[in-house]
Amino acid sequence: MLADPYTFGVLIPTDKEIRALHRKYAPTQEAFDLVYTHCVIVCGIAEQLLTRTDLNLNADLVRAGSLLHDIGVYRLYGTSGKLDQASYIRHGILGYELLQHEGFPEAICRFCSCHTGMGLSRDDVRKQGLPLPIADYLAESGEEELVMYADKFHSKTEPPTFVTAASYAAHVRRFGEDKTATFRLMCESFGAPDLTPFITLHGYALA
Repeated sequence: MLADPYTFGVLIPTDKEIRALHRKYAPTQEAFDLVYTHCVIVCGIAEQLLTRTDLNLNADLVRAGSLLHDIGVYRLYGTSGKLDQASYIRHGILGYELLQHEGFPEAICRFCSCHTGMGLSRDDVRKQGLPLPIADYLAESGEEELVMYADKFHSKTEPPTFVTAASYAAHVRRFGEDKTATFRLMCESFGAPDLTPFITLHGYALA
């Protein structure tokens, strides 16, 4: 538990509170294991990268944002227990709405809506015909950028995998050179994580 739950005027939930929130919304144990484990891994990667930078980011906010960023995925599970992959692009705004409903401040909710890919602009939404309200879903703070970046190194595929910087760069290129350039800049700012300890701990393969 944090000694001071307020950081820059933002109420930061504890790890225990965040885990309880995952339990509350996870429709099945399998969904909880997939989503919560991914969030824990992203948190570990973000914190590893944070120790290597001098960007003066708020570590408590990064931790909470990492552990909550994918909570909207639970809203995509149907009564059959299957994940609606076709609507997956909506998991960010669903998470934003979920946390907003729970009374979390904007600074926490935004980690959900602003971590997809390298960010989604209103032009992306229009041009790709995405099923989202037309708006910018872009990381703005350094904390949001770090969580978005750390998220790229682990995928909730079946089975889950870790992802190298080279693999993600090749993947994101199909969405435009601007996305590739954004990822390259983040690589320069934050560096590439050492995935070895996470692979050893969780046993997932490296893609």
